[in-house]
Amino acid sequence: MGSKWIHLYKEIRPIVQHGNQERDDGIMQTLEGKADSEHYIICMTEFGTIPNSGEDTVQAMQRAVDAISHMKGSVILNFPKGRYDFYPDHAAKVPYYISNTASEAENGDVTKTIGILFKEINNVIVEGNGSLFVFHSKQTMIVLDHCENIKIRNIRTDYEQPTMAEMTVEAVGNNYMDVKVHPTSRYEIDNGKLFWIGEGWRFHKGHMQAYDPLNNTTWRIGNLVETATHVEELAPFKLRLYYQATPTIVAGQILQVRDGIRDQVGVFIHQSRNVSLNNVGLHYLHGLGIVCQFSDNVTFDGMIMAPRPETGRTVAAFADFLHISGCRGKVAILNSHFEGAHDDAINVHGTHLRIIDQPAPNQVLVRFMHGQSYGFDAFFPGDVIDLVRSSSLTVYASHTVKTVEFINPREILLTLEQTVEDFIETGDVIENETWTPEVEIRNNYFARVPTRGILVSTRREVRIEDNVFERMPMSAILIANDAESWYESGMVKDVMIRGNRFIECGDSNNPVIYISPENSDVSVRLPVHSNIHIENNVIIMRNASILSAKSTQNLTFNNNDITAVGDHSKFAAPIIQLTACSEVTIADNRFIGEGINKSLLVQSMPLENVSVALQQGLQF
Repeated sequence: MGSKWIHLYKEIRPIVQHGNQERDDGIMQTLEGKADSEHYIICMTEFGTIPNSGEDTVQAMQRAVDAISHMKGSVILNFPKGRYDFYPDHAAKVPYYISNTASEAENGDVTKTIGILFKEINNVIVEGNGSLFVFHSKQTMIVLDHCENIKIRNIRTDYEQPTMAEMTVEAVGNNYMDVKVHPTSRYEIDNGKLFWIGEGWRFHKGHMQAYDPLNNTTWRIGNLVETATHVEELAPFKLRLYYQATPTIVAGQILQVRDGIRDQVGVFIHQSRNVSLNNVGLHYLHGLGIVCQFSDNVTFDGMIMAPRPETGRTVAAFADFLHISGCRGKVAILNSHFEGAHDDAINVHGTHLRIIDQPAPNQVLVRFMHGQSYGFDAFFPGDVIDLVRSSSLTVYASHTVKTVEFINPREILLTLEQTVEDFIETGDVIENETWTPEVEIRNNYFARVPTRGILVSTRREVRIEDNVFERMPMSAILIANDAESWYESGMVKDVMIRGNRFIECGDSNNPVIYISPENSDVSVRLPVHSNIHIENNVIIMRNASILSAKSTQNLTFNNNDITAVGDHSKFAAPIIQLTACSEVTIADNRFIGEGINKSLLVQSMPLENVSVALQQGLQF
């Protein structure tokens, strides 16, 4: 059905700010309505924004969201194609506790500066038509808080000045290094020391990575700005850094440096349901990237998380690209491009909280343990929780939550429907079983990441299929689970890794695929993970084991093509390592290349727990 104009003014009556005077000017009388029988269409320009003007879009966006909140039915919020700028002056300032961001010592103020805030908004499509949203200063670009049925599509986002400084090494001499600073990286030299400066921020110390454009690989290094004895400016944006010894770096490589404080996030999807981002380019993310926290059914399709080529920048994320913490329903990550992060591309997990007291037979007092995760709602009445031995990471009891009481941002008192009759040991933890998602990660590309491609720890169905992982310095896929370090839960029970292409991932300490729960009580009788199947993948290996698995039951590694590149004569580690596993099958794999060590390391388990097809040439 073609679009038609309708009279919405009486229904919405928005208030439009003009200086210090409020006036109701009938702005909604000419808004375009129902493109079909299901959606109203409203245009951002009707709320006072002018694309490509450089003017602030924040207040116009706030007026648009307020108007939508008064509408009945579904809405398409339409941005005519152009550039829209978002400044911090009038942005919402809202406190949010966000998983895996910053501790109280790192960032005592959890207030976020939010460019686009949807709170308790339902049934909206944000249509960008290919527009570019540019954010100024440190901001959380988009927050969806207690929203339902939200689609964001066909937009690109970036920062006017990213909080990551970049510089290209032009020459390395006797105890000095010459660099060319990227035009978007502002700096000042103070008493011979180099400081990076921006809109409301300044730093000297921080985390640095090197990027080699010849093989599109990045890795973490010591901060060569911080260790320089002094710095001088040779010309605008050209610097010479002096050292006590010649730095170990190569001309042509690019250095990326940040301060490390995750005081904002890129996008925050909080306690929301049925959210999708489609054909969205997020070209820089300050702090942790997209964080989905206790949300239900989220989809990312056709994402481009990489620098805009026209900027000449090489990094798009301050930390992780995509962080899924304590969600449920289905998480789908499809047809997307992840390139240029400073931490993992995708991390899906829950949170273990430690049991610190049992005030009553049906109560447990629990505590957030990791410094960077605390304060958020981790339980709701009706949730099912598992009590977990921290030593073995195995479940010994399950209970239903009756009430939840925050004692302080670190401690929560849970009253349960039943009495806890099992013996609680020191260090035991709980996991929220209700908030564990099904995960599909399909047809994505991962590159220029210094750590891992995918971390996933959820007990529901996981499908990792038809992806390409290129030169991850650490494992391409990590399945962990711990109750002593990051406290990122939990077990996996149904994982299929199929049809992927792994190109030169891993190193001597990080196998290409790493199943590594952090349990100290290791026994075949106490498996942590189960039902992991690795099939029909192509693995191009260089000086890394292809698989290491610990405390896993029912593991198959079948019908994979493994090709060795380079000289493997110096790589003595077994190609597959198994610890305390059972019901393992390794069959119909093909190995191509010279010098591959086709030995299997089997420990803390009987050999009969492994079935190995003879024609593969593998040996115990």
